[in-house]
Amino acid sequence: MGIEFVIKIAAIGIIVGVLNQVLTKSGKEEYAMATTIAGLILVIAMILPKIGALISELKGMFGI
Repeated sequence: MGIEFVIKIAAIGIIVGVLNQVLTKSGKEEYAMATTIAGLILVIAMILPKIGALISELKGMFGI
């Protein structure tokens, strides 16, 4: 996992945070929540393949 991956996740977090604040201040709390959930799903979708690779690497190390 390189620094680029961490920077991508941080950038998504910053963008979602700014959108959340803007939408909340304009009275659109429902859209703010939807934006937050969409950002969370996006980050989870990015992390899942890395977790799968980690699990397969651990299985290979321990011969499971």
